[in-house]
Amino acid sequence: MSGARLTLVSKPDCHLCDDARATIAEVLTEFPGVVFDEQSILDDPDLFASYVEEIPVVLLDDRVHTIWRVDPARLRKALS
Repeated sequence: MSGARLTLVSKPDCHLCDDARATIAEVLTEFPGVVFDEQSILDDPDLFASYVEEIPVVLLDDRVHTIWRVDPARLRKALS
């Protein structure tokens, strides 16, 4: 899915966020056209209000793809 946007909504000192970031980095080596961004819920009141109990959250083209744990096979399929 070239040109897709993938966003990791995270916060500092979050071990699940660290795991999600590592999984995303691994998967994105196979999809060089995907734009990746990470946003902290601590920097955005709207993100905080929406996702404080669900982080990490992965957004694909601004839609929730997954929460808490990133399944690499599912992410690959969504990006294909």
